Amino acid sequence: MNAQKLMQFTRGLLALVILIAPALAPAEECEVELFVLGAGQDAGAPHIGYPDDPAWADPALGQTATSIAVVDHVAGERFLFEATPHVTRQLQLLDTLAPADGPGLGLDGVFLTHAHIGHYAGLMYFGREGAGADGIPVFVMPRFAAFLQGNGPWSQLVKLENIVIQPLAAETPVQASKGIHVTPLTVPHRDEFSETVGFVIVTNASKTLFLPDLDSWDEWAQASGIDLATRVVELDHLFVDATFFQDGELTGRDMSEIPHPRVKDTMERLSGLSPELRQKVRFIHYNHTNPIRFPASPESALVSARGFDVARAGDRLCLAP
Repeated sequence: MNAQKLMQFTRGLLALVILIAPALAPAEECEVELFVLGAGQDAGAPHIGYPDDPAWADPALGQTATSIAVVDHVAGERFLFEATPHVTRQLQLLDTLAPADGPGLGLDGVFLTHAHIGHYAGLMYFGREGAGADGIPVFVMPRFAAFLQGNGPWSQLVKLENIVIQPLAAETPVQASKGIHVTPLTVPHRDEFSETVGFVIVTNASKTLFLPDLDSWDEWAQASGIDLATRVVELDHLFVDATFFQDGELTGRDMSEIPHPRVKDTMERLSGLSPELRQKVRFIHYNHTNPIRFPASPESALVSARGFDVARAGDRLCLAP
């Protein structure tokens, strides 16, 4: 892609944000609100090394890496879940949907699930070359904390106090704001540099699971003693790993070597639940090869027909009316 096409692509994405955001009126009488800022796999789309991706020609078909924000409207506090490589555009979207009360990035905390690029690489924009942030609390598990503190360029963020590490402990809730508690749950995944967790976000009215990455529902159930169907019953909203729709998506790759729950398998696993329970489940973190990234695809229609939902950038959900 030449410089002119890249500029057109960037302008197209920004125009899309501007077009979408004003149409989303603020939720009335909502004390705590969740915003989907991105729903793609780590590298987003159009995907590097994938010249046939339709988003090259039509930026409206692009997607940013998975991230959500939770906003306590009463306290005027905003919390980011995942600092993706697309954090600049995502914070612009958040500023349009739920503007910060003061100057700077307006972030009162950042919660990170694990050290894969789409989930933490956006921290680099908090440093002196970018935002020059001042003391943003970053909540991570112990191995992840040690990784950030001991490896550049992340260690410079710590040294300059652009970020302040807040260590987490599994199954131990932390109070993000007066109206929000967050509990990390360890899950099986590739843990080269850190643990991997999902987060349960609790308000006075709901419990929401944010779990964009894991290897296997069965492995997690064996480790935790709780199966996925039980968690659907116990929780109010679930944003779960949808990296691939089914086997065979990656040409020339043995997908058995890439463990993620397939969307079709997750739907089948939960098919015995009532429609009221199935509608709690929203698929997120979908790869550029996953056809549910396109709202008009037959696969997206199938997800809807089976009573589930696909998370899209710009979605919003009231967690505490």
